[in-house]
Amino acid sequence: MADKTDNRGATPAAWPGSGVEWPARAVVTAGMPYGNKALHFGHVGGVFVPADCYARFLRDRIGADNVRFVSGTDCFGSPINEGYRKKVESEGFSGTIEDYVQANHDAQVATLNAFEIGLDIYEGSNIGVAGKVHHEFTRRVIERLYENGYFEKRETLQFYDPKAGTFLNGRQVEGRCPVQGCKGEKAYADECDLGHQFDPAELIAPKSTITGEVPELRPAPNWYFTLPDFADVVEEYVRECERQGARPLVGQTISEFLAKPIIFVNTRDEAEERYREVADTLPPHEFRAPEKGKASFELEFASIDERDVARDALMAAGLRIRTGKTLVPFRITGNIDWGISVPELDPDMAGLTVWCWPESLWAPISFTQAVAEKRGLGPDDWKRFWTQKDAVVYQFIGQDNLYFYGVAQPALWVGLQEGNPRQLQPEEGHLQQAHLIANHHILYGKSKASSSGAVKPPSADELLEHYTAEQLRAHFLALALDQRAVAFKPKVFDPDPEVRDNPRISDPVLKEASLLTKVFNRLARSCFYEAKNKFDCCMPLGTPADDVRRMAYKTLARYERTMAKAELHTIMQIMDEFIRWSNKRWSAGIKRVETGLAEEGADVEALEAERRQLLVDCFYLLRVCTLLMHPVAPVGCEMICEYFQLDPARFFSWDASFSGLDELCPAESTAAGMHPVKELLPRVDFFPAHPSQFK
Repeated sequence: MADKTDNRGATPAAWPGSGVEWPARAVVTAGMPYGNKALHFGHVGGVFVPADCYARFLRDRIGADNVRFVSGTDCFGSPINEGYRKKVESEGFSGTIEDYVQANHDAQVATLNAFEIGLDIYEGSNIGVAGKVHHEFTRRVIERLYENGYFEKRETLQFYDPKAGTFLNGRQVEGRCPVQGCKGEKAYADECDLGHQFDPAELIAPKSTITGEVPELRPAPNWYFTLPDFADVVEEYVRECERQGARPLVGQTISEFLAKPIIFVNTRDEAEERYREVADTLPPHEFRAPEKGKASFELEFASIDERDVARDALMAAGLRIRTGKTLVPFRITGNIDWGISVPELDPDMAGLTVWCWPESLWAPISFTQAVAEKRGLGPDDWKRFWTQKDAVVYQFIGQDNLYFYGVAQPALWVGLQEGNPRQLQPEEGHLQQAHLIANHHILYGKSKASSSGAVKPPSADELLEHYTAEQLRAHFLALALDQRAVAFKPKVFDPDPEVRDNPRISDPVLKEASLLTKVFNRLARSCFYEAKNKFDCCMPLGTPADDVRRMAYKTLARYERTMAKAELHTIMQIMDEFIRWSNKRWSAGIKRVETGLAEEGADVEALEAERRQLLVDCFYLLRVCTLLMHPVAPVGCEMICEYFQLDPARFFSWDASFSGLDELCPAESTAAGMHPVKELLPRVDFFPAHPSQFK
């Protein structure tokens, strides 16, 4: 519901603030796209644009030097291996795997630049300074976890393709997820596309993507992090997320993994009778009969190891089973060559590489170190952002990755504490827990936006052939992905020509775009044209009207409180109301002035004074609108600042009283009561529409 504006009452001399306390320093992360592909719109719209908006706001709010916005290409892992193999075999690619990743990384960089994503660093886990730092930091993390006693050797079964004569990496095996209730479209060797973790032996209907054959399971040793030992840490983290006001999705999803180890046994084919025959041979457990309408009974065990013993026995007895979500040992290493080598911890565990998911969790720390190194800030500068209590890490992620960031990461951070204090909120010097900002799926049609799905979404680059980056940014932010999965429906890509080619059907993507290209653009153009035509290309200075300042103060406070909750779709609603209010203020005021001047016997002096005050009011409103829209549409807003001819560092800063524009102007302008602005030439737009939209 729109916030009703009450413009009555006294106006304070300066904006009193919103009461929100911001950290002294902040890190913003945006995940790590795999280095096997370019970016589709789900990467950009679902994570990068929201993260960029937040990072830009924080730079304006607490100072650019106090913010690090980091990401990079995930260079390792089975998706990279499999993509490279297909590229070589199907397309005759002759480069190395490093060449393959670098080419995809370069394409990602170009796309992010095109969408105005202003990262402090975007290199990769094996690219640039970040790659060098990341290799060294990974070694230190592995050694610390081992020294703290949180590693265990586990010999697990790994898929082997006898026809190809090779072990298969994770993405070279496909099947169905064995986790009860999973609705993922695809599962791989030990995880599905919704992030569920399971033992390879549990994968349903496995098939080798290399030969199409059913692979064998052969034993392979790896290091595992003892995640089940950190159930208390994960439980406390859920409570901390609730105290932080995290989105309900975060706590709900993490809590699902705190369930006891359960096996769901399908009731078909006299399953209960067959279970009773082997029940006494299973580890101690609790039997629960099927609930009404359910097609399985449940067996609950005290530990994951006991559950796995029972799982193998039940499968050997021919029963159809699925396992429930629970805390399982978190795999740290893998058996593929393409990865960061594991330091020698045990002579029996030689030749292993680090699995890409664990090292991607601490990669943002490596990237923050790389920013410091590139800026010559010293080797410990990163600690000011990751280990001090007056700093906060905001991690923007998709809901599929909550297991890794919300379950494994909090436990790993505690496991890395020197001296093993096992504190979720430790003293300074240890890694501080992150604030997770998780989005629901961004859909294309009825399916999750995924380049590996059945329905191929448009690439992010293809969208820019029909929309401007700022039009798309505004639309993505308005989708309310914090609340639910939302379909992205660009009209120009609609498969139905009766929709696509019908001029009477509006394009959903352009709903928010009109706020930029029409309303906001009109306000800015009107102010600068009026200054050019009536005030010799100068902006008159003075005190804005009381109701104007009251409206601005209320909007600033509401905006800031909304940003504290990262409700970016509400930010778009707030700005829609404020920009339209400001534009109406101009339209009504200038109509009143011009109409009055056209009347016989008009009080010209009074009406010209009213014109001057109107421009004082509307330039003030324009400045506040531009500051608040800067995180959404940075290029157009920075162009407006250029026409104000004011210092961007001051213009885009919240360190102001917001009592008028005098505080931003040099002394000579304030003394003269006028500030020169840049001349606006005809047909110059601050937020132009895409050329294709002028058909």
